[in-house]
Amino acid sequence: RRKPGWSLEAPFYTSREIFDLDLDAIWARHWIHAGVAADVPEPGDYVTLEVGRYSVIIVRGTDRQVRAFHNVCRHRGARILNDAKGSAAKLVCRYHNWTYGLDGPLAFAEHLAPDVDRSCLGLKPVHLRNLAGLLFLCLADEPPTDFEDMARAVEPYLAPHGLEDCRIAAEDDVVVQGNWKATMENNRECYHCSGHPELLKIFFQFFAHTEDDVKPRQRAYYERYRRIQGEMVDIWQARNLPWKLVELLDDRATAFRLERLALDNAGESYTVDTRAASKRLCGSFDTPRLGALSLHTQPNSWNHFLGDHAVVFDILPLTPETTRLRTRWLVHKEAVEGRDYDLRNLTQVWRTTNEQDATFV
Repeated sequence: RRKPGWSLEAPFYTSREIFDLDLDAIWARHWIHAGVAADVPEPGDYVTLEVGRYSVIIVRGTDRQVRAFHNVCRHRGARILNDAKGSAAKLVCRYHNWTYGLDGPLAFAEHLAPDVDRSCLGLKPVHLRNLAGLLFLCLADEPPTDFEDMARAVEPYLAPHGLEDCRIAAEDDVVVQGNWKATMENNRECYHCSGHPELLKIFFQFFAHTEDDVKPRQRAYYERYRRIQGEMVDIWQARNLPWKLVELLDDRATAFRLERLALDNAGESYTVDTRAASKRLCGSFDTPRLGALSLHTQPNSWNHFLGDHAVVFDILPLTPETTRLRTRWLVHKEAVEGRDYDLRNLTQVWRTTNEQDATFV
């Protein structure tokens, strides 16, 4: 029985039975954040993804379109690709060498009867959407239609950041020792954020709902926030960057939260000194001081898009008590490590924060 204001009971985080129900009711039916277009920059590039018992191939075709397929040969159900990522001219099952085009149709199979309809033997597709450089997939036969609401809201915010013209500068996988719900819950609350001292130098932490709620000890901090927020609104409006909160979370299959945020101190980036990590800015931006566009999507991602780079996070459930957290740092495709950015400076704040969060979870 649901108890508003209370945590879920322990079995929701530890039970194999409930975990399997999560996989069937949520992960196999909803839109899942699956990665970024920069995962597969060139035709033939692919990545594989494990979502519960499902294995999925994401591949860029010769027409440069990104598609997703079940990683299952149509002959005997063998796994086609075993590597996490790679590049191939065709998708070949090594069991009997059935060969598929990058867009899915069966291209070659020996010893088929002449009257077999090969057009029925292509790879089984998985629904995939490329939202301004973010990839979402849905395993259901009929995916939730309210993805369109998210796409309409998010694209104007995200498009100026030019993710399609970015590349992955770094990627980390962390196996968090906790249930996927605990991992997401930890991310969505900032009551614990005093445990992130590096992060607190950069973003503003407020629990007050109105100015009257501000405590005397918070007054100077609040006034600095109001001043910087006003400066940032002027910067955003001068560049036609949408910034206001969009929050569609309740009673939705495709739930999300979107807002452009002012950052503290220099206000340029998620770095130790709060200044830009990369000299080569994203999109066509003319200043690194743009704050951070924050996008959270249910059930499995949170993302930060800045003037100079982007940090994209997604999780996947592994077991009832383990979760894979993947973090990608994206920079403009022409940014050069050692000249335009230092990799440690680019990644240090969020690598430290991820380690802290993994401990909390």
